[in-house]
Amino acid sequence: MGQELDCRLHYQNRTLGGKAYLETDHLLFRGEDRLKVALGDLTAVRAVDGLLQLEFPGGPAALELGPAAEKWARKILQPPTRAGKLGIKPGMSVRLAGQFDADFLEELEDCTIVTKGEADLVFYAASSNRDLARFEKLTKWLKSSGALWVVYPKGAAAIREIEVLAGGRAAGLKDVKVASFSPTHSALKFVVPVSERAKR
Repeated sequence: MGQELDCRLHYQNRTLGGKAYLETDHLLFRGEDRLKVALGDLTAVRAVDGLLQLEFPGGPAALELGPAAEKWARKILQPPTRAGKLGIKPGMSVRLAGQFDADFLEELEDCTIVTKGEADLVFYAASSNRDLARFEKLTKWLKSSGALWVVYPKGAAAIREIEVLAGGRAAGLKDVKVASFSPTHSALKFVVPVSERAKR
C-alpha cells in the first residue's frame, strides 16, 4: 500500500513519537521504539477521533493519525485486490510471457488474452538476469498507452530490482510503479514515455 505518516503511538502504557508505515501485509511503527504487526494478526481495526485503534496478540495499540485514520482503517479492512493494483480491467487485451499460476490466470478471465499484436497490458515472468534481454521484444507488444509488468522473485540473487529497472530503461521505457505480486514475487510497471508514444 505504501502509506507513511509522522504520528504518535500509544502502546503498553507508553506514548512514542515516530513514523507509521502501512504496507501490503503489515503495519510498522519506527521511532523511539519499533512495532511491527502483520495485517493478518489484527482482530479489530477502528478509526475513532483521529486514532487508528488496533487489536492484536500483544496489543492493543493506537496511532494518532488525524484525518488519515479512517483512510488507513479502510485500506486495512478492504485491501486492494491484486487485479486492482495491477490495473487489470474487464475488456482489456493482455499478453503473457513466461509461466503464471492458475490463480492469476483466473483474474484475467474478463480480459482478452492475445498471442499476436499489441496489448493493453503485458505481463512477463522473469526468473533471472538473463531474461531481461527480452525487454525490447516485449516493448513491441505494447499499445502506445499500454503497460508492461515484469514479475520477478523477491530477494533472489539471480535477478534484482535494480537490474529490472536498468533493463526497462535501456529499452526506452519509463518505470512508474512497483507492486507486490504475491508473497514471493514483486512486479515493476513500465510504460512508453509520453514523448515517444506518437512515434509508435
